[in-house]
Amino acid sequence: MANPSPVPQPRVRPATIMAIASGKGGVGKTWLSVTLACAWGRAGRRALVVDCDLGLANIDVQLGVRPVHDLHAALRGWTDFDAAITPVLGGAGRGFDLVAGHSGSGALQTFKPSDADAISDAVRKLAPRYDTIVLDLAAGIDPGVIRFAAKADSVVIVTTEEPTALTDAYAFAKLLKREGVTAPPHVVVNMAENRIKGRRVFEQLAAACEQYLQYRPRLAGIVCRDSRVPDAIRAQTPLPVRHPQSLAYDDVVRVAETLSSGAR
Repeated sequence: MANPSPVPQPRVRPATIMAIASGKGGVGKTWLSVTLACAWGRAGRRALVVDCDLGLANIDVQLGVRPVHDLHAALRGWTDFDAAITPVLGGAGRGFDLVAGHSGSGALQTFKPSDADAISDAVRKLAPRYDTIVLDLAAGIDPGVIRFAAKADSVVIVTTEEPTALTDAYAFAKLLKREGVTAPPHVVVNMAENRIKGRRVFEQLAAACEQYLQYRPRLAGIVCRDSRVPDAIRAQTPLPVRHPQSLAYDDVVRVAETLSSGAR
């Protein structure tokens, strides 16, 4: 009789829990969360993505997967968090694991601060099994979103060169500090026309944070605009699978390396 598969051993150091946030929608936050997880998986790191958008969750749709259970079911006690984990592209260490949200569940309307605490505590218990855990937060500055971010080990704010995105990114950083988070967040400038303009966008945000919040955020990287990104999203396929030679994916790999080396 064949020996059973060995149980994955806990990591010596539990996973960094990283909240991916944005002040507004449409900046590519969810796409970045998924693509970072792909990059870590391809590097042999065990990654878990948790879709924490309790109102408009869509990672499973973006990936074209159909989870048996999701975060809402685990939150309500209908199943445990282990049962809500769905392997993507072979699972953690090759692809990554996903705890999907539940779009249209009504959970956002009934969401309580204790729910954020319960989810964060459950995720923390999973940390010894992974190298990185990504919390893909809802867009905006809702108190529940800020609470999720405040309980993470590090925060990544995604913005673009649009003035509204930049303004809302600053608002998120301001509320994060008001919540008691003093560590400067990382910033990713997405859909930049080029690296020079992307750097200029970051410097605008950094200058505002230095003047009014008394800290300078850390630049995690710049992801340049790439027409293959929307094509992959429409095809419900991760970018490195659909377009292995994508320049945007190369940018995300560099972001993943930066975050892995300085997340704590």
